[in-house]
Amino acid sequence: MSSQTVSAAASASVAPVAPVAPVQDVLATAEFTAHGKEPNPLASGLRPLALDVAAPLVGYYLLHSTCGLSEFAALAWSSVFPAARTVLGLLGERRLNLWAALMLTVNLAGLALTFVTGDARMMIAKDGGLSGTVALVVLVSAALGRPVMTSVLMPFLTKGKQDRSAAWQRLVEGRAAASRTFHRHERVFSAIWGTALLAECTARVVGAFTLPVSTMAWLSTVFMIGAIVAGSLFGQIAADPMEKLLAAETEAPTAA
Repeated sequence: MSSQTVSAAASASVAPVAPVAPVQDVLATAEFTAHGKEPNPLASGLRPLALDVAAPLVGYYLLHSTCGLSEFAALAWSSVFPAARTVLGLLGERRLNLWAALMLTVNLAGLALTFVTGDARMMIAKDGGLSGTVALVVLVSAALGRPVMTSVLMPFLTKGKQDRSAAWQRLVEGRAAASRTFHRHERVFSAIWGTALLAECTARVVGAFTLPVSTMAWLSTVFMIGAIVAGSLFGQIAADPMEKLLAAETEAPTAA
C-alpha cells in the first residue's frame, strides 16, 4: 500500500497545543515525578510518530505478510489503533490527533480501493490514489492552519534540547513575537510536501494508463523517491527560516 509514502515523508519534518493538556504531556509529567528527571524532548517528539505512524504500518505488514491475512482484513485491523487514538483525542483532549487521523484516512482509502480489481494498470493507479489521499490531507491541514508535517519536523529542529523544545512550544502556541511568521512557514512546509506527493500521484496515475506496464513497474518507485527528494529539498525553503526563528527564540529572554 502507499503507506510507504507516509512513513518516508515522516522521516523527512508540533501542531499547536490545545488548552487542555494532552495525554502525552500527562504521561511525561508522570514519568518526571516517578523518576525525578525531565523526559527527553527528542523522545517525546518522536513518540507520537511511533504510535500514530509506525505502529499501524508495522501492524499492517505483520498481519498481511506474516500472519497471512488478506489485504482488506489487515487494513481493517491495523485501522483500529489510529481510530481509537483519533476518537480519544477528540473526546478526551478536545483536539484532533493529526497523524492518527491521517493514517486512519489512508487506511480507509485503502479499504475502499481493495475492491479495485482488473489489470496491472488499475493496480498501479490504485497506489497513486492512496498517495493522492495523503497529499490531499497534508494540503488541507495546511489550509486549515494545522499543518500535519510540522510534528515530523519538530524533533529534528529541537535536537532533543530542553531550551529549544520550550522555545518551539512558545512559537507554536502563539506566545512568541515571531509566532505569526513561524506559523506561515509551517503552512508552507506542509504545502510543499503536499504538492510533491500530489505530483507523484498524478504522474503515477497518468503513467499507469499511458506507459507500458513493464516501465511503470520500476518508474512508480522512481516517482515516489523523486517526490520525497523534492519535498526534502524544497522543504528547506520553509524549514531553514523556522530553524532560525527557533534559534532566535531560544536565545531570547522570556518572562517568568
